[in-house]
Parts: sequence; structure tokens; C-alpha cells
Amino acid sequence: MKHIALVALTILTACSTAAFAGTIHGKVSGVKGESVVYVEAIAGKTFPAPAQHVTMDQKGLMFVPHIMAIQQGTTVEFLNSDSVQHNVFWPSVSGNKKLGHNLGTWPQGQRQSFKFDNPGIIPLLCNVHPDMSGYLIVSPTPYFAMTDKSGEFKIENVPDGTYTVTAWNEGAKSKSNPVKVAGDTTADFTLSK
Repeated sequence: MKHIALVALTILTACSTAAFAGTIHGKVSGVKGESVVYVEAIAGKTFPAPAQHVTMDQKGLMFVPHIMAIQQGTTVEFLNSDSVQHNVFWPSVSGNKKLGHNLGTWPQGQRQSFKFDNPGIIPLLCNVHPDMSGYLIVSPTPYFAMTDKSGEFKIENVPDGTYTVTAWNEGAKSKSNPVKVAGDTTADFTLSK
């Protein structure tokens, strides 16, 4: 009897948790290319760092992908797939030059890792090839998404509540809006230069 009560309680908890998580979906317009939409830091809430590492490649004298969104605390492995040496550095994190860093230079087939503990926008550059550039967008929450080619996005499993949601695009000014999540919620952004 105790076992049945425990199973029933577990199922009830799972169902009630699912009932209080919503989805933020919408469109980012006014810009071209991929945008990143993310929920800003939530007061009094912290999130465990992802255990899985992600890879950003340097291939064809480009950062691949050009834009990558990750959660705060994620370790990124920078791989050099080119036959020439590459370097990875960032002058700042969201304009804070004290958070800039240089990983050095390394040859083909090797990788350097870095754990991104500070949220923000990180412009990636290569000292060896000044035309190379890329971006890491480090979200302070696990609630983020990249848009598709038409600007549509979907962020799932967001607990019901009111949040500040930000849309970022490489060629535009970021925009933040308050969004009240209650089940299925729409949030559209129009960005400009």
C-alpha cells in the first residue's frame, strides 16, 4: 500500500510540475541572420552548470558556428580543423574588458577548452587571422533559443512567472522586454541598428 501511495504521489508531482511550466515563442524581426533570445537572470535562482562540453570549430578560416548560444557555466572546446595555426581571444564580455581572455595559438587537430562562468555577449577573434570573428552568447539561465531563418524561436519548459527576456542579433541593438509566462506565451521582438 505504501508503494502505491508513493507511485501516485510521484505521478501527481510530475503532472503538477508540468502544469506550471510554459513555452515562450515568437519572432524576431527587423534584422537578418540568426538571433538569440534568452531569459535574463532570475533573482534568487541559480542553475547547475551543464556537464556536457560543446565544440566551436575553426574551419575554412571561420568560427563554426558563427554564433553559438550556451548556458552560463558551459565549457566550450575550441577546435582547430584548419591546416594553419589559429588563435582564440575575446576582448571583453558585454563590454567588460576585465573579463577578456586569450587562449593562445595552436595547430590543426588540437583544441583548447574554457568554462564560461560570466553571462554576456562575447565577441570571438583570432590574432592570426584578423578577418575571423564569431560570437558566444552566454545565457544566465537554461531558458534560451536561437531563431530559425525566418526569425521564429521557441523556449520550452520555462516555469510560470514574470521574466525579463532579451533578444540579441549581431547587427542590431539588443532589446529586453518583460514577459509573463503562463502556459503558452508569445513574445515578439523588433530589433534595429
